[in-house]
Amino acid sequence: MKITAVKIDGKRHLASYRDGKLALLDDFHINASSVADLSREDLARIDEINQFKNYKFSYDSIIDQKSTLLCIGLNYKSHVSEHTGGKIPETPMVFSKSNNAFAGNESVVETGSGMNVDYEGELCVMIGSKARNVEEKDALKHVLGYFIGNDVSSRLLQYRTSQFYLGKSFDGFYPNGPYIAIDEIKDPHNLKIQTRVNGDLRQDSNTSYMIFSINRLISYISRYMTLRPGDCISTGTPAGVIMGMAPERQKWLGNGDRVEVQIEGLGKLASTFK
Repeated sequence: MKITAVKIDGKRHLASYRDGKLALLDDFHINASSVADLSREDLARIDEINQFKNYKFSYDSIIDQKSTLLCIGLNYKSHVSEHTGGKIPETPMVFSKSNNAFAGNESVVETGSGMNVDYEGELCVMIGSKARNVEEKDALKHVLGYFIGNDVSSRLLQYRTSQFYLGKSFDGFYPNGPYIAIDEIKDPHNLKIQTRVNGDLRQDSNTSYMIFSINRLISYISRYMTLRPGDCISTGTPAGVIMGMAPERQKWLGNGDRVEVQIEGLGKLASTFK
């Protein structure tokens, strides 16, 4: 099933999604405020819904404001090569983004002035059950679902200091969606992932090229911190970002640029930059 978060007349709703049409969960007396609050009983009821309508709506973030988003740096060998002096990490490189960065599909992202703003198309994983000291073989049992994220980055601020946080956490710097797929992705480690800027293909890879698998990431992180329902892991980006281009070809995002990230089975996430 596909669950999305939308705003209609300024109010947030969760909805079952099918071919651009919605079934608002509140209409079926399913009153969860976030995806992670949905029980297995709720999900079973949602799976039986067959009444979908057209609404005038805007997308909201799949990730709830109270959830933690952890991001993984340098998780594709091709992307490691885009970093000057980059080498394959021995353990996952984990950083976070602030919740003010969460934005929905078709959001408008403000880049500021001279911030060298870049895109990073990524597969994102939402945790569905509490995970602490999880074995790799059991890790995917704790996954609720998968969706698309764009780890937008100000390269100027990201590398001004050794800490990425500020350069990654501008308002709207983590567009995500358009929906979360639950019980639909059979193998998250074999999904085509592509990013286009104004129709130009920039990133073209497959999640099979991750250095650290999703199982490994969940197991590793859960050794040190408890992952709770609704927490998310953005699993890293492949090669093709602006930062990896020759200096004379680098044109940072802004001025109406449209970025579209597409992952097999998860639809297309689009954002406009200004």
